[in-house]
Amino acid sequence: MVRSFDGTAPTHEILAQWAELALYAPTAGNSAGVRLVVMEGAAVPEYFSAATDAGWRESAERAPGLLRAGAVVAAFSCPDLYTSRYGEGDKAASGLERADAWTVPYWHTDAAMAVMQLLLLIEHDGWSACFWGNFRNEDSVRELCRLDEGWRLFGTVLIGRDDGHDRRSVSLGRVVTPRMQRVSWLPRAVD
Repeated sequence: MVRSFDGTAPTHEILAQWAELALYAPTAGNSAGVRLVVMEGAAVPEYFSAATDAGWRESAERAPGLLRAGAVVAAFSCPDLYTSRYGEGDKAASGLERADAWTVPYWHTDAAMAVMQLLLLIEHDGWSACFWGNFRNEDSVRELCRLDEGWRLFGTVLIGRDDGHDRRSVSLGRVVTPRMQRVSWLPRAVD
């Protein structure tokens, strides 16, 4: 993740290509319950006005670099499209026609898959990105994106060119279990 951009914006054409390809991600029951809202040009500062407040923009250490993102893609999911789909004849036996019946909310899972594809596409094409989770101002962002209350903001992807002034996240200094120790194999090898 890059948190300091130089203001360069990807072209409309490449943004459209990334968005379309990202939506080839799996979608439970072919519910098609993920929407991507692409913001470019004047919509980028409008996004930051909706997603943050003046205090954050003035005081957050990383704000200047983030505010120079060249484009923003907001990812939304709609639980009702999933519960409706899983209430249809071929899925009704699942018992998932109510949101509280889902042990894993696949509307967010599908949004995560689309966002991951988007991040990989951006990286593949030599651009930089930052995933910004939905922790505040969901209603303001949804209103800016002209979606009704049935849509839930999963998070946004900030896109641009790295300006070379990004500071590594302190989280990267945490001691964690090595990757291959987090992988198990079956059948298990006999020691």
